[in-house]
Amino acid sequence: MARVILFDAAGTLIYLPRGVGWHYRQIGQRHGMELDERSLGEAFGRAFRALMPMGKSGGNPGVGRVDDDKGWWRALVRRVWLECGEEPEDGRFEQMFEDLYAHFAEPGVWALYPEALGVLEALDGRRRLGIISNFDRRLYPVLEHLGIRRFFETVTISSEVGLEKPDPRIFAMALAGLDAQAADAVYVGDDPEQDWRGAAAAGMRVYRVERPGRTLDGLAEFAGVMPSSGRENR
Repeated sequence: MARVILFDAAGTLIYLPRGVGWHYRQIGQRHGMELDERSLGEAFGRAFRALMPMGKSGGNPGVGRVDDDKGWWRALVRRVWLECGEEPEDGRFEQMFEDLYAHFAEPGVWALYPEALGVLEALDGRRRLGIISNFDRRLYPVLEHLGIRRFFETVTISSEVGLEKPDPRIFAMALAGLDAQAADAVYVGDDPEQDWRGAAAAGMRVYRVERPGRTLDGLAEFAGVMPSSGRENR
């Protein structure tokens, strides 16, 4: 029976209903750049895979990065635009990037997966919950907007601790923040490399989210949590 359950964020609890390309196109249009939504989405995927995770790494493990990874995101967005044949002048690009960067922390951009709230409510007060994410500090307002920040005792973000999943040390940091051992914890995530391999290397059991076939609905049973009308395993 797990005492602690740690979650990935994007792709596990939250998602973009409209997709990255849609948002990039909307912000680009505000700055006079008319680009195809699908091309932007595909370019983002290529850029993200090329730059992660080594592009973010650097500095001292355990020490937050001063720019909260904003410079990394600036390089990624510039690469996306160049791949789509757009090379805006620096001032114009910077204005567009600032709008785009702020946009992904705004209400209404992210959504909860349909089952997420019910699962968190079922676990609330019965297990200690936390998040480990390769996000940045924009995750905090996103969690607040969606009404789920209250469920998590700790939120461990790569830009704040200077490490990214799948490095086992970020999992160890999150466990230490909850005074827990790996053997007492379950990690919940959707990414085979960052989540499954990383958590397993840290000694944790892994609940694999594989949408649409496997959602969060089986998590409570996996973690040994009985239905609220019953009695917990002890």
